[in-house]
Amino acid sequence: MKAVAQYSPYGWRARIGVIVPYINKVEEPEFWRLDPPGVAIHAARASNHGKTTEESYFKMAEAALTAASDLATADVDLVLYACTSGSVICPLPKLVADMRERSGKPSIATIGSVVTALRVLGAKRVALATPYVDFVNQSERRFLEESGFEVTSVYGLQMGETQEERRGIGRVPPQHVYRMARLVDRPEADAIFISCTNLATLDVIAQIESDLGKPVVTSNQASFWSCLRLMRLPDRIDGYGRLLSEHVRPIDFAEFGA
Repeated sequence: MKAVAQYSPYGWRARIGVIVPYINKVEEPEFWRLDPPGVAIHAARASNHGKTTEESYFKMAEAALTAASDLATADVDLVLYACTSGSVICPLPKLVADMRERSGKPSIATIGSVVTALRVLGAKRVALATPYVDFVNQSERRFLEESGFEVTSVYGLQMGETQEERRGIGRVPPQHVYRMARLVDRPEADAIFISCTNLATLDVIAQIESDLGKPVVTSNQASFWSCLRLMRLPDRIDGYGRLLSEHVRPIDFAEFGA
């Protein structure tokens, strides 16, 4: 038994624990599409009922701490809070520290993955496209600016005020995401950030980069990339943007996040 104490038939290279907002239908399938051999993905869900307010995000963050503790029982190597807006509204350092304390595992959140990805890509000026309502858009803009980026433009779909609208974000076609990127793009933008882990983006990232001539970062793409690189996995994943295909060096927690 000692010889196989660390054996896992599916997660023999790494096991990623993911905390997903409970209505999210996109994040897990997009992670599965990106998943290289030997990497297992284990998910738990955090609730966020009712109208979207700052208070509702803090309630979901509390639920995420329980989910982090639950994921630790699957012996994951890292815990990710896969909610972009939730990791913007709730202070990122405290959120990540609380997750780490509850799970006993290295912990990160999506917005930290995005910031790290933009820095690795060398972006200074960012165009921001989201499905969100205004107060979330402005919070995200401030967060990016406080992290050292100039936000050249913001385009939001004004979705998510109610629970049903949040669910509807997962039904936005990737073709419309492509249009969002074109609408928000500006000549001075170094990169385009398409926010929200419930927004399906994988099918159009490469096309946007080809047509607009600049890198694209999306919430799920950046989150998965950071999980791999933090776990020292150098897999090159083609077809989903420059971030995953060109930037394969490991990153350290010391250089991660805002």
